[in-house]
Amino acid sequence: MNLLAIVWKSIRQRSLASSLTALSVALGVALMIAVLVINGVVGRIFSQSGSGYSLVVGAQGGGELPLVLSTIYRIGKPYDNLPWRFYEELQERAGVEQVIPLCFGDTTSEEEGSFPIIGTLPRFFGTDYAPGRSFGIKKGGEILKGTWDAVIGAEVARVNGWDMGSTFKMVHGGVQDHVHNEKFTVTGVLAPTGTPNDKTVYIHLRGFFMLDDHAKPASEAIERNAVLYGEDIEALRAEYADLLAKEAAAKKSGQHVHHHDGIPDIQKEVTALLVLTKNDVAALQLSSRLKEGVIAQGVNPIIVMRQLMDNLVGNIRYALMILTGLIIAVSGIGIFVSIYNSMSDRRKEIAIMRALGASRQQVFSIILLEAIVLTVGGGLLGLLIGHGLVFAAAPIVTARSGLLIDPMHFEPIELWIIPALLAMATLIGILPGLTAYRTDVAKALYD
Repeated sequence: MNLLAIVWKSIRQRSLASSLTALSVALGVALMIAVLVINGVVGRIFSQSGSGYSLVVGAQGGGELPLVLSTIYRIGKPYDNLPWRFYEELQERAGVEQVIPLCFGDTTSEEEGSFPIIGTLPRFFGTDYAPGRSFGIKKGGEILKGTWDAVIGAEVARVNGWDMGSTFKMVHGGVQDHVHNEKFTVTGVLAPTGTPNDKTVYIHLRGFFMLDDHAKPASEAIERNAVLYGEDIEALRAEYADLLAKEAAAKKSGQHVHHHDGIPDIQKEVTALLVLTKNDVAALQLSSRLKEGVIAQGVNPIIVMRQLMDNLVGNIRYALMILTGLIIAVSGIGIFVSIYNSMSDRRKEIAIMRALGASRQQVFSIILLEAIVLTVGGGLLGLLIGHGLVFAAAPIVTARSGLLIDPMHFEPIELWIIPALLAMATLIGILPGLTAYRTDVAKALYD
């Protein structure tokens, strides 16, 4: 009978104690795996999905983190909008290569997943959403060519069963009883990206502005432009007298103003702007200039999310890692106590093995191997349980947070877990092994 068979028989004789000690290791490793994998996936999403843009520009006053979260990750609501005039002026600034407008606010219906709907321009899809990662078109040809065209993310298509030609209506501001009459038609389906883009619906900016309540009332737009740009409000009112008169007449009759020739620019607003600059220096200079004004702020999404990951998520991760490490250490102590305490009951068994010809080294190896089997076996079970937890939690995390978790994700640091457990098991088994090594055969047989 080889050593491993002897060890397995010994473990089976104390099956309850052995199972509980191995299970404690498994649970500790499973928790560590879940923390590592979910943290790794979330970290990858937050570090990559917003890093394709030099700056995210939004209204001042809302804070940098809320701006990035709402614009890039579709978490939370934007603080305020920016006038269309600012968007046009920003395109002319030195060092700016491209500016992409985004308009938020509407969603699909609750029955259709309440996915966020963003009004933008076709060039949004020609820009890398992360370094070296561009949008892929799973189905469709020319993107957002028509006013009522829509492009949907892979998750939107999967959940709703939408395909080319599917139609839907927009829910204004997420208020389910305020549904726009206009229908949009799916003319493109994006390939999966593993980012919040998969759970987003995109429509042409032209169509977005054509919907009721999407253009700012002329009177409010004039007042806001006057305040933001320090202009004479009476001069602006005189300039847009016809527009104001048309709005007043529509309000008196209880109808919406219909702009058959398109929405006047002064009534247009954008929620956020994605800016690509010619270099990093230009991005830094632009951000500094924007802070000097009162209209907008420009933030680097990579820096903001890195601060969040380091200061908040990173600390939580380290705390959880320490906790799981302590759990595994306590499990190791449990295995040590279990084996060491069994030594007094196994003295005669060890003495018989010695009398039958087993050497001291073989007896030592059996005890050491038992510790290794329990610890490493528990660790392997923990790896399976941990990834099973991630697999089960992935759809729940996706449904609640909008973050797409890859259930098959693997963290490189996991490769160190088994060697670490092997080292711990060796330390655990040395003292009981030495006890077995020093067993007095004659005394043990006649006690």
